[in-house]
Amino acid sequence: MLQIKIYSDYVCPYCFFGEVVLERALQGLEDKVQMEWMPFELRPYPTPTLKPEEEYLQTTWANSVYPMGKQLDIPIVLPKVSPQPYTHKAFEGYQFAQEQDLGEAYTHRMFTAFFQEEQDIGDIEVLVKLAKEVGLDEQAYRQALETNKYKAAHLDALKHAYEEVDISAVPTFIIGNKKVRGLLREEDLRKLIQQEIG
Repeated sequence: MLQIKIYSDYVCPYCFFGEVVLERALQGLEDKVQMEWMPFELRPYPTPTLKPEEEYLQTTWANSVYPMGKQLDIPIVLPKVSPQPYTHKAFEGYQFAQEQDLGEAYTHRMFTAFFQEEQDIGDIEVLVKLAKEVGLDEQAYRQALETNKYKAAHLDALKHAYEEVDISAVPTFIIGNKKVRGLLREEDLRKLIQQEIG
């Protein structure tokens, strides 16, 4: 089994693109790989998060995100949630989902909720609703978030990303022994995966 780890943040549009491109690149190879999504917070609390109405996001989206979404045929919108949510609670929920073998479905739902439906994924009520949608027990999930049950696991995962793997930008893919920063085209990603499968 080829191990693929993807370091990403739920509020990073390129990470959402990366998730969809990877899924496309893996068609027919799913039984040969094992994927694991790894948390990375671009702006951990208390670093202020970005505001969609300010120039930086407006410009980045106009010049880069929207054209790329069009090119990849992935519907995406700049969410109006302002300021953008912190993602630590969503990631604590991911640790819970991962234990139930629903980490991939959960990750996909976080991306689509934020970038296609403009839901506030920093709000526990929203997270509980989304968790239920992917098949998680909503009471157990809510309790896990309210009691910070997975906070330590999440912080360990972040420490691993920063210190051991030296992740400085997302998305970063670790495919077998190869580290790839940023977004690859679907065919290049597929070629790389096939090479690593051997």
